[in-house]
Amino acid sequence: MKSVGVIVEYNPFHNGHKYHLEETKRKTNADCTIAVMSGNFLQRGEPALVSKWTRTKMALEAGVDIVVELPYAFATQKAENFANGAIALLSALYCDKVCFGSENGTINDFEDTLDFMKKNRQSYNHRIEQYMKKGYSYPKAASLAYSSLSNHDTYVDLSKPNNILGYHYVAAIHDQKSSLKAETILRTSAGYHDETFSHESIASATSIRKTLFSAEKNMDEIKNYIPPSTTKWLSTYYHENELFHRWEEYFTLLKYKLLTTTPSELANIYEAEEGIENRLLTYISEAISFQDFMEKLKTKRYTWTRLQRLCLHVLTNTTKDQLKQINENPVATYIRLLGMSQKGQSY
Repeated sequence: MKSVGVIVEYNPFHNGHKYHLEETKRKTNADCTIAVMSGNFLQRGEPALVSKWTRTKMALEAGVDIVVELPYAFATQKAENFANGAIALLSALYCDKVCFGSENGTINDFEDTLDFMKKNRQSYNHRIEQYMKKGYSYPKAASLAYSSLSNHDTYVDLSKPNNILGYHYVAAIHDQKSSLKAETILRTSAGYHDETFSHESIASATSIRKTLFSAEKNMDEIKNYIPPSTTKWLSTYYHENELFHRWEEYFTLLKYKLLTTTPSELANIYEAEEGIENRLLTYISEAISFQDFMEKLKTKRYTWTRLQRLCLHVLTNTTKDQLKQINENPVATYIRLLGMSQKGQSY
C-alpha cells in the first residue's frame, strides 16, 4: 500500500487544503494519506481555533486516512524544528512520500536550493550575524542574507512562508537520511497571510479566522471557502463550547502567570533570551488585552510570531532544559494517533 504524508495545521480545514489534498493524491497516486497535524497549539505560537479532535474529524471527512499529532515540542517552534519533528514522524510511519504546498511549485528547485545553501553555509551564517547586529530579527536577517547570496530566478524564494517550510522539509529528509521522497504543489489564489477574501472559493485560514472572530461570528460569510463538513464541525464546536480559541481567551491566565513568576524563573523559559523576560514584566501590568500587550512588546528585533511563541511557553511553563534534548536529537519517540479511516486502519 503506497502512502503519502502531508504536514498540516487545518486551522480550520478549508478549500485550499481540500485542493492540496486532492492534488497530492493525484500526483503521488498514493493509496493512503497520512496527516501529521499540530495539536492544540500552533507553529506561530497561537491556540488552535478548535480542538485537535474536531480538526481531526474535519480531516477524515475530507479524505485523510490517518491523522497523528505533531507534539508540542515541535509544533510550536520555528520552521526548522517544526519540519524536523514532522519528517521524523512520517519516516517512523514508513511513509513513501511527503507532499507540501509551496509558492514555488517545483521540487527540483528546492533540491537545488538545499545544495546551494550547503555550499554557502558559512557565508550565509556570517551575513545573518551582520544583519542581526544592525537590529534585524532573525527571520528578517536570514531573509536578507539569503537574498544577498542567491538568485531567485534560479533558487527558491525563501521570503515566502510555504517555501520556507518546504525548504526545511527537504533539508530534514536529507539530514535524517530518510527514505521519504518529497513532492510539491503550487499554492494557488490566496496568500498565507491574506486577511480578506479575494477569490470566489479559496481563502487563507487567516481571513477565515478573522471573520469568525468578528463580532457577528457569521458562518454564512465563510461557507464558500470551506467544505460542508468544516461548516458542520465548526458550528458543532461553537454550540458546545460557546467560543473559538484565540489568545485573548488566555490573556488573564498569561497575566497571572507572569505576575507570579520571578525574572530568574522567566529566564529559564524556552525562547527567553537577551533579557526579554524583563520586557514582559515591564508591560504586563499595564496591558489591557493580549493585542495591547503584543503591541507594547513588539520591536524591530522581535517578531510578533517569536513573541507569541515565548508567551505560549510562559503559559505552559516550557523550559529550555525540557526542549534542549529534543532540539539536539529530533527523533519520533512516540506516535499519537488522533484518528483514522478504515483504509488507515488497514495501513
